[in-house]
Amino acid sequence: MKIGELSRRTGVSVRSLRYYEQKRLLVSERTAGGHRQYSEAAVDRVLLIQQLFAAGLCGDKIASILPCMRDRDGGPAETATSWLVEQLKTERSRIDRSIQDLHYTREILDDVIATAAG
Repeated sequence: MKIGELSRRTGVSVRSLRYYEQKRLLVSERTAGGHRQYSEAAVDRVLLIQQLFAAGLCGDKIASILPCMRDRDGGPAETATSWLVEQLKTERSRIDRSIQDLHYTREILDDVIATAAG
C-alpha cells in the first residue's frame, strides 16, 4: 500500500510515517518510480508504535525495544531478552511516577476548586 493509504488506515500523518521510517521504526520498499510501498503488516506496526508513543516512550527507546516485540499483540518475540524486560520495567516505573504526580496535582486542583467555590 502507498503511504497515503497507510496514513488513512492508521490515522497517523504522512509526516509521522516518514519520521518513523527515518528512525527505522517502519520499513518500506520503493517502487520503480521511487514511491514508498508498505506491506499489510505495516498497519499493525504503526499501531504498535503509536501505543508505545502514547505510553510516553521516546523514538530512540521504541527503536531499541521494537525488534523484540511482536506487532499484532505487542508481546515478546522470539528475539526478546531479559534486557527487554528490564527496559520495560524501567519505563513502567517512570509511568507509575507520572501517574502519582498527576494524582497529586489533581488533589491540589480539587483543593483550589473547593476553596474558590466557597
